[in-house]
Amino acid sequence: MSGGGWQTTLLGALDERVAVAVEVAGIGALESNLIRPLDTDEIEENATDLTQNEDYPFFVAIRAPRATLLIHNAEDDCCFRAALVKPYIYDQVRPFFRLFAKEDDLAWHENRDPGTHNYQIENREQAYGFFAKHFGLTGTSSEITSDDEIRPAEQLTAGLPQQNLTILGLARKLAGQIARTPIPTGSERALWIKFQREHLKDLIRYRPVSVGTAWRTNNTKHLGLETLSYRLDFSNGLSATGIWLKAISAPSDSPVTIVLVDEGYKGAGEIVAEHVNRGEQVLALDLLFNGATAPENPAAWEMLVAATGDRPLGLEAAQLLAVAAWLRTDAGRSGISVVTEGIRNQVIAVTSAALEPAAFVRVESRQSMGSLDYLLKSSVPFRSAPELFCLDLYKYFDLDRLSIMAVLAQVKRIGSEPVVGEGHAKKYE
Repeated sequence: MSGGGWQTTLLGALDERVAVAVEVAGIGALESNLIRPLDTDEIEENATDLTQNEDYPFFVAIRAPRATLLIHNAEDDCCFRAALVKPYIYDQVRPFFRLFAKEDDLAWHENRDPGTHNYQIENREQAYGFFAKHFGLTGTSSEITSDDEIRPAEQLTAGLPQQNLTILGLARKLAGQIARTPIPTGSERALWIKFQREHLKDLIRYRPVSVGTAWRTNNTKHLGLETLSYRLDFSNGLSATGIWLKAISAPSDSPVTIVLVDEGYKGAGEIVAEHVNRGEQVLALDLLFNGATAPENPAAWEMLVAATGDRPLGLEAAQLLAVAAWLRTDAGRSGISVVTEGIRNQVIAVTSAALEPAAFVRVESRQSMGSLDYLLKSSVPFRSAPELFCLDLYKYFDLDRLSIMAVLAQVKRIGSEPVVGEGHAKKYE
């Protein structure tokens, strides 16, 4: 059931010894998950690249002709309600069983008692009957009363070995075994940077985009300050939002600073004021999955993006570089700097500069980290910074390498590392 349901589906698809399988409230399809992303917000259920070529209906289909029962709950209060996933995981899969003349061996049951996220007696008895039928068992499929056999928790506690690793402990152990090639010096460094840049593009699935339309949605002119609000639509169909600000008296060719803040541009007031007061033009920008551009539960969306073969970090870096190109060409501005606050946008900005060193003259990171190992040392939760857990990023790169790859931009980090508190709240020194 639930997490066990998707594990049953995967194991039953991959191992032909699983002759009969019953999945309960554990799977949907990519299409149903995109409509209801909260159905599937566990990283192991949506492993990176998992649905790039296959999907859970595919895993059910390759079980054909082995007997398979899918049980889903009518009003599930967790995920994968029967009526919402049945067209994808059952109706579309039956023809594959029909090819083997075993159409009825893919069975469906909708639970309405109690109809919530459960594996209670009505669902269990459906499973008993299905196993009995396909293993040729006799007897009743009704559940035998066994309440007096239930042991108390203290009798069932087995404990763990003293040195048993947690998932975080395992990650730290594996990270400690990483051995990157030394960074060359002298004439060899340029060739190394070229190779590393291509590797980085491939690793984060970087595909350049351009700003298709820059919609002006609002403006102000007040107390010596002028602003323009933008929605920036990109050539891949995604978008970002931003607010351009400058003193009315500042010349149109004054330096430009893009400000990226993990809390969104609504929390960027102090940095924006600092640069506007210097006579600069500022674009306070919220990239995909950040601030005003973040969908409800952005971590679930970033997880789905990675599962389909893209990388959120690559999408965000492409947006930042496209905005810089738009400022240089359509807006006729040059000498672009980037100032970030927080670890998410720090990595986006430094990665972007490593990909295209000529895009920025300066990258400044505040409330930042000195290394990606901070994610492990400080136990940063995945859901608080999902793009930073990009598959293999830390294995091959770290912030020092990315900074060296940004050869034409001055990369600067200000202040001590942030402290991540409980409940995903962040406090900074």
